[in-house]
Amino acid sequence: MSLFSEINPIRFEGPKTDNEFAYRVYDKDRIVLGKRMEEWLRLTVCYWHSFNWPGADMFGSGTLKRPWLGEPVTQAIADEKLEAAFDFFTRIGAPYFTFHDVDAMASANTLREHETNLRAIEARMAEKMTATGIKLLWGTANLFSHPRFAAGAATNPDPEVFAWAAAQVRNCLETTHRLNGENYVLWGGREGYDTLLNTDLSRELDHYGRFLSMVVEHKHRIGFKGTILIEPKPFEPTKH
Repeated sequence: MSLFSEINPIRFEGPKTDNEFAYRVYDKDRIVLGKRMEEWLRLTVCYWHSFNWPGADMFGSGTLKRPWLGEPVTQAIADEKLEAAFDFFTRIGAPYFTFHDVDAMASANTLREHETNLRAIEARMAEKMTATGIKLLWGTANLFSHPRFAAGAATNPDPEVFAWAAAQVRNCLETTHRLNGENYVLWGGREGYDTLLNTDLSRELDHYGRFLSMVVEHKHRIGFKGTILIEPKPFEPTKH
């Protein structure tokens, strides 16, 4: 049993259906320009947005009361969340999912514990992916939520934070590779600076460039064939 056990699988019923829990336009088997719609539109569920976001904005503490949200996240809670996630993926017919490392794993206080916990949930993910046929579109490391990344990850002035970020990306890139992920995403939401009064811009750019180069070097070293994607947004990275 999971949070979604009472919901029937979502099906295509056409534009005239009265069923709110049905696809009106998306028909995965419809042929469009020689390919199935499922091949054109790679319907994907993002783990964080669907299972980790508490529904909070800057004025509130969150309205989405999920049973697995809380600190610290134990392995049992991580497993419960994974069970609900794959049940949800299956019920809406999503062929892909995506995740940040800390979205799925148990909480960790050290790098060694981080790697151990990530490998544990990776093994459970692999079992679920084999059982359901659901694939990984991309993985990524969360280098923004923890307070250590308040001044950036790759652009952080503390070399220990830079090293932690590099190790976290290495672990997640290797997990993505073992799970046959099709891409790996880099989102530097904390990179950059708020004011020129507290940064050495040329040094930050050098550090960030070296960090990205190391990611690509490691991709080739481990034989990962997926694409490395960078996700930029306005003010994400930091203001500048």
